[in-house]
Amino acid sequence: MKKAIIIGSGFSGLSAACFLAKAGWNVTVLEKHDLPGGRARKMEQDGFVFDMGPSWYWMPDIFDRFFNSFGKKTSDYYTLQRLDPSYSVYFKDDKIDIPADYEQLKKVFEQIEKGAGINLDAFMKEAAYKYKVGMQKLVYKPGVSLTEFLDIDLLKGVLKLDVFTDMKTHVNRFFKDPKLRYIIEFPVLFLGAMPNHIPALYSLMNYADIKLGTWYPQGGMYKIAEGMWQLAQSLGVQFKWQQDVTHIEVQDAVAKQVQATDLPAGETKYYSADVVIGAADYHFIESKLLDKTFRSYTENYWDKRTMAPSCLLFYVGVNKKIPGLQHHSLFFDTDFDAHGLEIYKTKSWPVDPLFYVSAPSVTDGTVAPEGKENLFFLVPVASGLEGDNETLRKSYFDKIIKRFQQKTGHQIESDIIYYKSYGITDFIDDYGAYKGNAYGLANTLKQTAILKPALHSKKIKNLYYAGQLTIPGPGVPPSLISGELAAQQVIKDYSIT
Repeated sequence: MKKAIIIGSGFSGLSAACFLAKAGWNVTVLEKHDLPGGRARKMEQDGFVFDMGPSWYWMPDIFDRFFNSFGKKTSDYYTLQRLDPSYSVYFKDDKIDIPADYEQLKKVFEQIEKGAGINLDAFMKEAAYKYKVGMQKLVYKPGVSLTEFLDIDLLKGVLKLDVFTDMKTHVNRFFKDPKLRYIIEFPVLFLGAMPNHIPALYSLMNYADIKLGTWYPQGGMYKIAEGMWQLAQSLGVQFKWQQDVTHIEVQDAVAKQVQATDLPAGETKYYSADVVIGAADYHFIESKLLDKTFRSYTENYWDKRTMAPSCLLFYVGVNKKIPGLQHHSLFFDTDFDAHGLEIYKTKSWPVDPLFYVSAPSVTDGTVAPEGKENLFFLVPVASGLEGDNETLRKSYFDKIIKRFQQKTGHQIESDIIYYKSYGITDFIDDYGAYKGNAYGLANTLKQTAILKPALHSKKIKNLYYAGQLTIPGPGVPPSLISGELAAQQVIKDYSIT
């Protein structure tokens, strides 16, 4: 039986582990922390259960497909609830709830801009096509060769996919009102660039948002990681916790063993394998775990990549309920474009940032003590910023909490009973995240498909990669797919040898 070592138990690592184990491989996962999930870990404190990273459950079909691949269903591991409203958007002078029902949403659009309801139909028709091709074909291409894209459906539909049109231009064809444009454009912010630099192909995100819906797994997003971990264990995967990988030993262009520090014991351990999959930060593995001669990409290469944002996160426990608050709230009450420039152009700490709040306790009574609220605040910031410290973070929290209170009409500062911040330096310390990024590599046209860092090392025969710095890109569903692609490439390569 061939042995595989997987570095990291985030979504891509868990996915790769399951697919390799199903194919008969002996799989061991090495994880720095003491539980699975990577950036999707959970934190429990004073009766509050915080999801530390991802908080949006979109594209339920991708999760279904993953579990179905093993004869399982998502419902075997967690219970989903569709949110309605999907989320709320706070503007300077208005608040808009986004209804889950499509016909109701059309009415909301029509009230804001005459003709926008009909235009939404046309926009969504195109988005549906892009979702079908993008999420059922394109994302499953391993990015090994251009010949992968010699697919008759892809070639026929290349113009309909809008690969060479930017998202902002595309949206402006259908909607003129700034509020509607921001509602339509916001999902691509998860992809790591402003709408004028993201291919209009990614209006497929709007199909995911509006047609497939916003969901929540009871117990929190960690339930997904927990379910994948349980599945992996049932397939025979072994997990080694608190193993801080420090080196990959290579001989004759073959990774022979993985060296790790057992954190509780302080001992060095060695794990041999036929194949290694790096499901931790790609740049970290290259720059910290490999000797220079075996790195596929130079520091200059990495420095020229367009990174998705980092963020400031605040985990907050409030000693009361907040009437009228939705599960997800976007605060677009300041200048959308100005904040975008600070993230992607000037790469500076934002002056008056947009922010997002998740309140899972609105939906789920298990994530906060009775009568209390669990809040997760997120402020997108540029990757690579210096000066991240608690004083700076607190200044941002003070700024956004005032806006939160003003917009919701509820004072909560004096009722905060738990507070923890998380920022760029934490992403680096906990995950080895390049420049402290939170979402990986931006999905710009020049960083799409085969133009991303390859899932197979160029210099080491048995080293593969998975995660949000390689194929297919940032986000939870793409991470599941990334692990599958890495595993399938391994299975393919080793069935030949």
